[in-house]
Amino acid sequence: MTATAAGVPRARPIRIRSGRVLAGLTLLVVATAVLAPGLLAGSPESIDPGVALRAPSAAHPFGTDWLGRDEYARVVYGARASLLVGLGSTVCSTVAGTLWGLAAALGGRLADRIAMRAADVLLAFPTILMALLVVAVLGPGTGNVVLAISIALTPGFARLVRIRTHLVRQFAYVRAALDLGTAPWRVTRRHIVPNVLLPLGVLVVINIGTAIIIGSSLSFLGLGPDSGTPEWGAMLAQSRNYLGAAWTLALFPGLAVTVTVMAISVLGRALRARVGGALDE
Repeated sequence: MTATAAGVPRARPIRIRSGRVLAGLTLLVVATAVLAPGLLAGSPESIDPGVALRAPSAAHPFGTDWLGRDEYARVVYGARASLLVGLGSTVCSTVAGTLWGLAAALGGRLADRIAMRAADVLLAFPTILMALLVVAVLGPGTGNVVLAISIALTPGFARLVRIRTHLVRQFAYVRAALDLGTAPWRVTRRHIVPNVLLPLGVLVVINIGTAIIIGSSLSFLGLGPDSGTPEWGAMLAQSRNYLGAAWTLALFPGLAVTVTVMAISVLGRALRARVGGALDE
């Protein structure tokens, strides 16, 4: 319980508890992806035509697909492919965007203008459209999907880093350090970069969910991993021909994508609200 200004007790905000639940759910998905081999007795690639298109049962909790493969095993292993795309592309875009934004903010007026105009051009395209254009040129495959999503997400990171860097440079202690003759690279490393990392971390969490949904969308269109690789978007695409016989083939990978992306995205927004005060200091 907490107290209001008038001294009347009230319930603790439920968003704190929901944030913990979402964080736990996100960690559960990550743990499932990492520990997939230990959680399953069988392989997601094991084919048994004799049990093809079976409904969920004790032996096959999520049923089986048209080749008799266990759908539960494929959904569990699919977390690996989806998180690989989400985490990999977010890490790449974070690093590239941070360097881009710092170069724009610290490189002078001309560098700032050129860098931000380039970012504006890329941001003019919807994120998923930009990723689709890149992977269409490079070809399908997990590596190309990660690269395509990274290119699509990088300008957003660059713009945030550039804005935050300009703000931090106006802090009194940063200006004082520069006036005292401290090397600019040392000021950047000790004062500017640490103050940029806090809001950047919030955007990283939000964009992991964005990257997962874009990666699943590209796989749904046949531009992701090869058809034999368990991946949630690809599983949804392959299940379209069997909805009449086994609609659960689309249900469980669809739920996996939805729940994971919602948990990560809402968790990121909860973190943004929680650190909002710190960003204004």
